[in-house]
Amino acid sequence: MRHGKKFNHLGRKSAHRKATLRNLTIALITHKRINTTLAKAKALRVFAEPLVTKAKTNDMHNRRVVFSYLQNKEATTELFDVIGAKVGARPGGYLRVIKTGFRLGDGAETAMIEFVDFNDVYTKGGDKKAGKTRRSRRGGGSNKAAAAPVAAAPAAEEE
Repeated sequence: MRHGKKFNHLGRKSAHRKATLRNLTIALITHKRINTTLAKAKALRVFAEPLVTKAKTNDMHNRRVVFSYLQNKEATTELFDVIGAKVGARPGGYLRVIKTGFRLGDGAETAMIEFVDFNDVYTKGGDKKAGKTRRSRRGGGSNKAAAAPVAAAPAAEEE
């Protein structure tokens, strides 16, 4: 019976599940964005976000706690030095899961999971649209287009 067990078991025994989540977390820290199934991405978010919270405070105790989860020195260093410094002001919600469709082989629903602060498309792209206040209509650009060839034609005849 599974009464009160709310996390996704991912069809694995506990040791295999821990190893899978550990390897996915190391890959996510290394590459900042990975593609996996939706179920694994949701389970990974629950596993990895507390580690990122611990990485915001860079002390020996938190480093040892995170290393006990990851068992990877390079990933722990990357998490505390690069990621922890960048997400220091964010109160939570460090990871974003985006559904990407279905896999052809078995029909599994796939997703991309990434760090929120490491996606320049969302952070910088949103600012440009918010700063633009002038609107243009569809027919407004015809005068500029007609004037440009006329100005260019006499310059070509002089040469």
